Amino acid sequence: MDRKWKRILMTVIGTVFTGVSVGILRKAELGTDPFTAFVTGCANAVHSSYGILYPVIIGILLILVFFIDKHYIGLGTILNLFIIGAVADFSLKLLNSLYEADTWMIQGITLAIAIFVLCFASSLYIAADLGVSSYDAVSLIMADKKIAQYRFCRIFTDVICVLIAYVLHAKDCIGIGTIITAFGMGPIVQFFIKHVAEKILYRKESRPLP
Repeated sequence: MDRKWKRILMTVIGTVFTGVSVGILRKAELGTDPFTAFVTGCANAVHSSYGILYPVIIGILLILVFFIDKHYIGLGTILNLFIIGAVADFSLKLLNSLYEADTWMIQGITLAIAIFVLCFASSLYIAADLGVSSYDAVSLIMADKKIAQYRFCRIFTDVICVLIAYVLHAKDCIGIGTIITAFGMGPIVQFFIKHVAEKILYRKESRPLP
């Protein structure tokens, strides 16, 4: 397959499955991802809803990314903005019709699947380099600026989101899943980028993540 079309396909698949992973994560009921917790906390603080505030926060971050490094704005950015929410809601509805996560074992298995899908999907659209969500762009830009390796930059931004969410009383969104994604997502995504996504895109070539 031509590399251009491969990048587009990886971006679309990665974005769709990111939405799927959010739905699975919500099904596990063991905490959302850090950014979702952060947005929920901000919504609580201004007496608004997640659905209303999410595009506002994403829009603000998008403006910042545009002026700092608009390289990260592209197809993936648009898809993240308009697809993930709908796919997440559909996935959760489908899972609710299939089974009940009513035991610790089922919740744990569901959480593990959610984290795996989230990290793998993120690696696909990040490696495709056709734009990422404005939140994902923050840690990538930090890595580009040589502040630290990507995995450490991602841990930093995720932990900040969790702390703000906690202060803004989004405790219902914080759980073991939040902690695992905050500290584990960066390293796992970087692993998938280097050992899976880049090999899919470049075959035997390798383009190291900053």
